[in-house]
Amino acid sequence: MPAPAAAEPQRRPSYLVAGAVSAVIFGLYLRTLAPSTAMWDASEYIAAAHVLGLPHPPGNPFFVLLGHVFSILPIAPTVAMRINALAALCSALSAASWFLITERVLANWLPERWQQLVGASLSALLGATAFTVWNQSVVNEKVYMVSLAFFAIVSWLTVRWCDDPDGPAADRLLVLIAFLIALGYTNHPAGFLVAPAVIVAVAARRPRIFLRWRLVATAALAFGIGLTPFLYEPIRSAHFPPINEGEPTGCLTKLEASCTFTATTWERFKANVNREQYGKPSLDDRQAPFSAQIGMWWLYFKWQWLRDPTGHLPAIQTILAVLFLFLGLAGGFVHWQRDRRSFWFFGPLILTITLALIFYLNFKYGYSQSPELGNTVNREVRDRDYFFLWSYSAWSVWAGLGLVLLWESVSELLGTEKVKVDGEAVDLPKRRSWLITSPILALALLPLVGNARAASRHGDTFTRDWAVDVLNSVEPYSILITNGDNDTFPLWYAQEVEGIRKDVIVAVTSLLNTDWYVRQMIRRPVWPYDAERGPVVYKGRTWPKPDGSPLKLTLAEADSIPPYLPLRDRQVFRKDSLIATIEPGVLSRDQLVVLRLIRDSFPERPLYFSSASYPAVLGLRDYVLTQGLASKLMPTPIVPGRGAIGIQGFGFLDVPRTDSLWTSVYTAPRSLLARQRWIDRASSDIPMRYVITGAVLNDALRADGDSVGAARVMAETIAIARAARVQEVLGLK
Repeated sequence: MPAPAAAEPQRRPSYLVAGAVSAVIFGLYLRTLAPSTAMWDASEYIAAAHVLGLPHPPGNPFFVLLGHVFSILPIAPTVAMRINALAALCSALSAASWFLITERVLANWLPERWQQLVGASLSALLGATAFTVWNQSVVNEKVYMVSLAFFAIVSWLTVRWCDDPDGPAADRLLVLIAFLIALGYTNHPAGFLVAPAVIVAVAARRPRIFLRWRLVATAALAFGIGLTPFLYEPIRSAHFPPINEGEPTGCLTKLEASCTFTATTWERFKANVNREQYGKPSLDDRQAPFSAQIGMWWLYFKWQWLRDPTGHLPAIQTILAVLFLFLGLAGGFVHWQRDRRSFWFFGPLILTITLALIFYLNFKYGYSQSPELGNTVNREVRDRDYFFLWSYSAWSVWAGLGLVLLWESVSELLGTEKVKVDGEAVDLPKRRSWLITSPILALALLPLVGNARAASRHGDTFTRDWAVDVLNSVEPYSILITNGDNDTFPLWYAQEVEGIRKDVIVAVTSLLNTDWYVRQMIRRPVWPYDAERGPVVYKGRTWPKPDGSPLKLTLAEADSIPPYLPLRDRQVFRKDSLIATIEPGVLSRDQLVVLRLIRDSFPERPLYFSSASYPAVLGLRDYVLTQGLASKLMPTPIVPGRGAIGIQGFGFLDVPRTDSLWTSVYTAPRSLLARQRWIDRASSDIPMRYVITGAVLNDALRADGDSVGAARVMAETIAIARAARVQEVLGLK
């Protein structure tokens, strides 16, 4: 192995080849692109970008602005596909950056350009086809692919600065880097992930720069300019868009200077940006042992090279993970040897986005981690592999270098020759040896092959169809009480992006605990029911449009609702013929608001729950009748018979309505059956709702003597359960 090169390679980076590689990867992403939305935060962010709203804290203003631009470009038939294409483009750009960085290291190592280009291409391919990177690149679930693009581009610019810190463009590069780090932060706080490595690189290469106050001041000014997209939040929030999470403004009715430049606006804005809503514990309050948190990273690292959602290939998955781990470590070693200038940046970068990031995030046990521990440990509500995609993506640079090192080592066994590298004669494999052993490079194709099925979202419309099914489960002008992200965000998408069933008020209990969300319910306009687009089950009768807000409260009265109300004694809640007995305990703010909704709007507005367990806490169990995927509140106690059947452990089922919805309205099961796979176990409760509904409907039809209808429903239910991998619910193997 030759000594590190002393002189910088003189040729320019291969930008055209990097662009070509990026274009191929972009093509792969477009081929596997989601045509619609997806579970978790995808629907929220697509909808927020479309309506120029504010997604959940920290608000991500740059993403919203950029996403909105893409949402109106004529590049795809739907808004969702256009914003998904943004994620794909950003990921492809990051792959180009990894290509250039890898090529930069190989230029100090390999004598022939074709070898350098091959090695750089392999690094780009590895990073692009790592499972989490690929899976997040084909649907805009969050803002992470835009963040990855900033991260990778800043990395390349820093490597260029490290090459020539005294060159004519060096100072401009540092100013540009400062600007891009700040701009990336307005997209997501992860924009700062690259900053520590930049500081280390500058300190290692030219520490005196920190004493050049003019340059430092210019970089600070560029940094400040990069933060200006944050101005969007209080300005747009005061226009009260339909998605306005956190509501970081002191204005109550319209944007005015008198309410914008106030302490209230500043406090709300600061709380939004700092994510105070989530109450993150301090770093010394570990939510899991640090060893377990590293174990979470390792679990997701194993996913990158072969995503095995069925758990049938654990040994192969582990072998591949160990292989790419050691290839990366070997690549890091050879990076240190061959190009120490850029290593002063890239080495600290890898440390920041692995061990330091793991420590900072301070996660609980992963959703899929250590299943043998069951519920004896606190777990994240879903798998958090996307929080580590920066490390899995950047790891490809070192893994690619390690693969080239392996290629060279095997080639040396077939014979070497003297080759001049930077004027020094060194022993390197013969050209024939390189060519004969080149099949070993096929290792870089393993993630492409192993992740193709699991990472692809081609043709997946389940989430969108599920949202439409839920909205069409409730009658016109209903209030639908939902629980959290997955049973809420897709409904926002359907309403705000596709204009489906905007007459329905979606009230999510997790947000009803905030003051700003209740204010937004009061401000919400009454949208007319579109009978032409509505399902057939609601045709043939008129649906009077209600007047005004579902909450008959002023904004001040809404703000005065306490966060909780202790109940020492049993309480009785009455609304006309509805009588609910509430046991002693504590009523949370969301429960107080739901009771107020019943008092102010029911039964003029139908009221539904996405979960039948929620009304039971309010003493409403006997008043809830399940109709398909939603449970309707009735004004009088349910009387079995006349189409309502009591199911043990389930409650009451409206058999005719549920059968009609199942047969003529619901479309999401067909979407699921067409794909025949469900990757994310944490969100499997969504398809499971069809399974439970189908199983209960089967029992009800059999009890009614309709054995043919019951057999049809049960066959469909079994197929759905197998496709969603929740067949154990039905006792199937």
